[in-house]
Amino acid sequence: MSTTDEEKKAAPELSNSIGKSALSMNITELSEVLGGTGRAKIVWDFFKLGLDPELFFGSNCGLTKEERDDIVAMLPIRRQNEVLGKSAINALQSANGDGGIEMGIATLSSVHTSNDGTTKLLMNLNDGLEVETVIIPWDDRKRSTLCISSQVGCRQGCTFCATGRMGRLRNLSSDEILIQMYYANKICRVSDIYAIDNIVFMGMGEPSDNPVAVKKACEILTDRQLFQLAQSKVTVSTVAPAPESFSLFEDTPCSLAWSVHAATDELRKKLVPTTKYTMKELQMGLVDTLKKRTKKLRTMMLEYVLIDGVNDRPEDAEALGDFTQEIIDLVPNSKIMINLIRFNDIGHATFQRPQEENVLEFQNRLLKKNITAFIRITRGDDESAACGQLATKKLKI
Repeated sequence: MSTTDEEKKAAPELSNSIGKSALSMNITELSEVLGGTGRAKIVWDFFKLGLDPELFFGSNCGLTKEERDDIVAMLPIRRQNEVLGKSAINALQSANGDGGIEMGIATLSSVHTSNDGTTKLLMNLNDGLEVETVIIPWDDRKRSTLCISSQVGCRQGCTFCATGRMGRLRNLSSDEILIQMYYANKICRVSDIYAIDNIVFMGMGEPSDNPVAVKKACEILTDRQLFQLAQSKVTVSTVAPAPESFSLFEDTPCSLAWSVHAATDELRKKLVPTTKYTMKELQMGLVDTLKKRTKKLRTMMLEYVLIDGVNDRPEDAEALGDFTQEIIDLVPNSKIMINLIRFNDIGHATFQRPQEENVLEFQNRLLKKNITAFIRITRGDDESAACGQLATKKLKI
């Protein structure tokens, strides 16, 4: 059977998904490149700090002795006196390309911090496209969340999201996803921002349209010898273009989230116009996937953007509560939480931020049904860094 043009367009782009730099290599893989496990571990000590070891150990480092000593003091004690020799540096250069990690993958072009401390990073990719990532510090737990992008733009066209207006320009490689964590760690270190302990794939792009790179990035992020994040602290959020969207991440070391935004077919189609499946079909796709996951990774979020007069009515809350309870009943040992998100302005002609009393009433109706529901605190909206506001200037032609 021949593949139709429409099917080709809808299929995830798999070419060049896995990056070729050291940033996409685990210790075993990097050891083969550098000629030793110790060398690989030194490299990753620097990556975790947001530092390029190729530059640090190179002849053009440019740091003072005091600055070098300060950096060395951040390394594990057992490796503070170790160095990378010329052969290892040459091998890194071959893997990372000209200019090391930072010039070889993406350059950090701007950093904007909002009044609440939320910090948006803009990165220039090698082909001239741009991608954004956002650091969200939390004073209550003295740690930060990083909101990561998986694509430049997005083809899902959600009507309440600025990224959807861009169209999909292209997928990011695993290198280009992981460089966001690298730069975020650098900014946290030099700007005295709380360290990152939580990752959410809720930036630009639809992860299920770029599953290979996203899965590889999750493996690197959760590897105990690399970025060292807990699997439960890395969340991949999908709008679920198809029931199979969830199964793409069935064995990925991460938690799942569904950007659901509606519980009925009519409303879902209005908010996510590219939807081709019923809510029941998508729901069963999620149920089937959750049943195959470990008990610990059956905890997940349903994300719901509240828009005034569109999906914040009492009947919408009742429908969402029933829809959620069906998932809980069908998946043993599952824990489903609803994350209510106030709509953030993107210049839409009619969509408005919901009235606060309606937000509270919506949550209360869910709680009365014994459904766990939180209201997300809006962060970074004064710098267009809040949920739904990420969009770079280069649009799809």
